[in-house]
Amino acid sequence: MALSAITPQFHLHQDLQNLNSHFPGIHNPNKTFTLSFKPQKPYLISSTLNPPQNSLNTTATTSIAPQNPTNSRLLQLCLSGNLEHALKHLASMQEAKIPVEEDCFVALIRLCENKRGYSEGEYVWKAVLSSLVSLLSVRLGNALLSMFVRFGDVGNAWSVFGRMGERDLFSWNVLVGGYAKAGFFDEALCLYHRILWAGIRPDVYTFPSVLRSCAGAMNLVRGREVHAHVVRFYFYMDVDVVNALITMYVKCADVVSARMLFDKMPTRDRISWNAMISGYFENDECLEGLELFFRMRELSIDPDLMTMTSVISACELLADERLGRQLHSYVVRTACGGNISVYNSLIQMYWSLGHWKEAESAFSGMECRDVVSWTTMISGYVDNLLPDKALEIYKTMEITGTMPDEVTIASVLSACASLGQLDMGMKLHELAERTGHILYVVVANSLIDMYSKCKRIEKALEIFHQIPDKDVISWTSVINGLRINNRCFEALIFFRKMKLKSKPNSVTLISALSACARVGALMCGKEIHAHALKAGVGFDGFLPNAILDLYVRCGRMRTALNQFNLNEKDVGAWNILLTGYAQQGKGALVMELFKRMMESEINPDDVTFISLLCACSRSGMVTEGLEYFQRMKVNYHITPNLKHYACVVDLLGRAGKLNEAHEFIERMPMKPDPPIWGALLNACRIHQQVLLGELAAQQIFKEDAESIGYYILLCNLYADSGKWDEVAKVRRTMKEKGLIVDPGCSWVEVKGKVHAFLSGENFHPQMQEINVVLEGFYEKMKTSDFNGQESSSMDGVETSKADIFCGHSERQAIAYSLINSPPGMPIWVTKNLYMCQSCHSTVKFISKRVRREISVRDTEQFHHFKDGLCSCGDEGYCERNDKKA
Repeated sequence: MALSAITPQFHLHQDLQNLNSHFPGIHNPNKTFTLSFKPQKPYLISSTLNPPQNSLNTTATTSIAPQNPTNSRLLQLCLSGNLEHALKHLASMQEAKIPVEEDCFVALIRLCENKRGYSEGEYVWKAVLSSLVSLLSVRLGNALLSMFVRFGDVGNAWSVFGRMGERDLFSWNVLVGGYAKAGFFDEALCLYHRILWAGIRPDVYTFPSVLRSCAGAMNLVRGREVHAHVVRFYFYMDVDVVNALITMYVKCADVVSARMLFDKMPTRDRISWNAMISGYFENDECLEGLELFFRMRELSIDPDLMTMTSVISACELLADERLGRQLHSYVVRTACGGNISVYNSLIQMYWSLGHWKEAESAFSGMECRDVVSWTTMISGYVDNLLPDKALEIYKTMEITGTMPDEVTIASVLSACASLGQLDMGMKLHELAERTGHILYVVVANSLIDMYSKCKRIEKALEIFHQIPDKDVISWTSVINGLRINNRCFEALIFFRKMKLKSKPNSVTLISALSACARVGALMCGKEIHAHALKAGVGFDGFLPNAILDLYVRCGRMRTALNQFNLNEKDVGAWNILLTGYAQQGKGALVMELFKRMMESEINPDDVTFISLLCACSRSGMVTEGLEYFQRMKVNYHITPNLKHYACVVDLLGRAGKLNEAHEFIERMPMKPDPPIWGALLNACRIHQQVLLGELAAQQIFKEDAESIGYYILLCNLYADSGKWDEVAKVRRTMKEKGLIVDPGCSWVEVKGKVHAFLSGENFHPQMQEINVVLEGFYEKMKTSDFNGQESSSMDGVETSKADIFCGHSERQAIAYSLINSPPGMPIWVTKNLYMCQSCHSTVKFISKRVRREISVRDTEQFHHFKDGLCSCGDEGYCERNDKKA
């Protein structure tokens, strides 16, 4: 049954406060249409809905002036644009119970609309309701509809529509357009079908809004139906309608239909060309879009700002630097040169192509800049690993008085995180609090990342808990923050919580896998691997390599090799596998794998050669290592960086060629950094060369006096050489500088659960049993005169040194595993510090006594113990008497 356009066929609720709650949304286009809508909070929209020319006769202001002088005064105030006094006059008329004429209400409503006075307009609407004795007239209803739609308040607009005694086409068009602009596409289409059912003929103003709704809902089927209606009602020759059809088709990814319409147009305007060109770009058909752009120029049609921004964006997608420069020249020569948005697109294009100098030049050439211009430069510097320049330009932006938006603050916070600029980050935090930008989740996420990387994880957690609607980036940021702050257990706890509330993405899974690898949580890592496969992301992006890295770092090389063979073998996967075998000292196998890598035509990178040099160093293959160092320069044209030089120093130093290592440093073409001297210091520790070690330490502390690892190396050098007075001096220096050695911590996984053991703490519920087991081993070591027991190999001072710099936590982890795992089960322990000589000897004894394989991964390498022997060949753990160097 057709609905009347005069009498509303729906229930009208009289309570304005509860009106919106009675409009549930319509989402299924196949169901019967009913007039019901989602509530929408009022907000301002910038665009204005102009009435169609053929409907102006229904909304024109009457020429008859109000007869009442009070109404005449109100109308005069409205015409003069004095909204405040007009509202006061309205209030006085209501108090005096003087009737307000329709002309005055219409004039007042239009004044509220023009002044963007939403609260004032709502007040007038209530005044209309209070004086309403019958249904609204078309003229008054249309004025109210236009005002509320302009303010984006479709709830009140719908209420007005329902109270209208009669409606013309303008009434329907305004409401359809309002719902389309507010994003209620299904509801807009429902209203359109009501127009048809009411027997009203749509016009040229109806179809653009309806087609916009089809495009917004990505509903191609409904769009084709509306296209049929366009043909039926003979609007297929109207340029505006056809432009809307083209836009609808390209938004629904039907570029072919859009192009057919475009080619059949007898006349086209710039909007036609822009819709088709941008449509190609939106659907990743950039070459076709550029071809159409060139055709446009051949026809002597000048592009406008929208055309230029679209084409510049296409150059960015195609990485076409030459065309981008030509467009830049065109912009400078034409009227587009003064437009900020075009220059912003040019700057963004140059950044995406990696040409930051050209981006700076374009930015400098701008006569005026907006916040987008500054933000584009800041984010460009950050994305191109130039965070110091990002902070410089932000400070310049502050001087100009330009207020940052949420994207600006987030970008600058990323720069602070990269540089560890905590003070600057805290100032930005205060700014975000003052301006309200802290409510944007992108700002909160950036704060979490900044505080995490500046080692203020508690502050990061505080920010995280304050976010009301956490997205996947929020969870990922806090998980990664806990991981990089050595709180991997908590990271995995947060990951489990996240799975209950949100869906992890591949980046989240990579962070969680890295946390598992750090503490040796193999079973938890396998669960994440299974989750990735079940979610269908197990082969996405870097995730396969993260899974491979998990198995490698947990020492499960056989499983790692299976994972490697299952996935695409890129250079990253090869590097992970090479590094894994290098850490286990299997130099010959690493060389064989590198040969296979070359046969598979995968080009090595700088990381590949770091793995090769480390493998040669751990395996004592000096000649082969030096040969690889030469080949990387000559055969593969890879310029060695500081890490490669550090590897060569380590290679020579471990082999006892300390003088050659020193000479190699002196001949370097670049200034050696602390890690290079640190490699020499470590070699001096191994071979007890105190004088050269002291020289290396002096060079280190000139540039880095805060890294505690170098002090520990120097202490170990002095202690292993019997120079206890020097050990005391170094310890005193560390104390003065406030340097604290991290307590030794070891992790072991038993029956799928990871247990942590911290040096000096006895909180584990089975600690008493653990100590009994260890005491038993110590007694047996004494009675068997095993080479390495503490009483014979270490005096009291050396025992103290081992307690400080090792902590012996791995012994507790091994004892716990012996108590709680079946006999013969291999034991895998992960440790956060270097394994001392005493622990190394003790674990050798335990492996022989209990006939179990025991693997300990410390900060330097894997130690695989079996039958009293270690895979490291006791390198650096040889028995030492107190020697003076």
